[in-house]
Amino acid sequence: MDNICSNCSNPITANFCSNCGQKKYKRIDRKYVLDEVQYTLLHTNKGFLYSVKNLIKNPGKTAKDYIDGNRVNHYKPLLLVFVLSSISTFLAYKGLKMERIMIESMAQQPNSLPLMNNIMPFVSSYTTFLYLLMLPIIALSSKIAFSNWGQNYYEHIVINSYILSLYNIFCIVLLYPILYLFKNDTSTFILISGLSILIIPVVSVWFFREFYKQQDFTSVLGRAVLTLMLNCVIFIGFIIMLTFFYFAYLMIFNPGILDQLKTK
Repeated sequence: MDNICSNCSNPITANFCSNCGQKKYKRIDRKYVLDEVQYTLLHTNKGFLYSVKNLIKNPGKTAKDYIDGNRVNHYKPLLLVFVLSSISTFLAYKGLKMERIMIESMAQQPNSLPLMNNIMPFVSSYTTFLYLLMLPIIALSSKIAFSNWGQNYYEHIVINSYILSLYNIFCIVLLYPILYLFKNDTSTFILISGLSILIIPVVSVWFFREFYKQQDFTSVLGRAVLTLMLNCVIFIGFIIMLTFFYFAYLMIFNPGILDQLKTK
């Protein structure tokens, strides 16, 4: 039974069936269950930590290696960014209580609109997940900026998955611990949170410089800046669209919102 495929009955001479790819039979034991728990709950399979380590050391080279076919040891980039974005969002919402802090901050603004009091705390708590939702559009901006440099649109999705993953790592490892120290000081918390957005251009330029190492740095810098400008337009447009839909929702289910806006 050990040497016969349980799926297609083909003889197995290695760890996997050469006919259908079924893994060689292994009796369920303690190690099997522990491996399944690791795979299901953490889904690291060693590739997660390997990819995170290499992403911190050299993000551009890590992405370039993956796109060029060196993938056996790497975690899948789309799954990597999803896992890291989920962890980052959970820490921001549950650990830092960022939504509550933003609500307190907005309440201190004398001319703030009730509508924005609801929108901004949501955006602040789910920033990394909103970036994840916009990934296909953000990939289009880098594809436009780096057109004719050899990568297709789908490879730019992978590229931006790595960039967003690196930003999530920065938030999880460095930014959130610092913010946690100031969670009871709203003004300082908001200041640090706002300044942290500056890490995005730094990460992007560093990434593209290493990814396009054979290109002139000035050209890489110019195209990276163009990518950032396009992404800013996309993010602002996304927030406007989100505000519009939220306003429409309130108009349908809470018409009294107009009276609140008039009082402002």
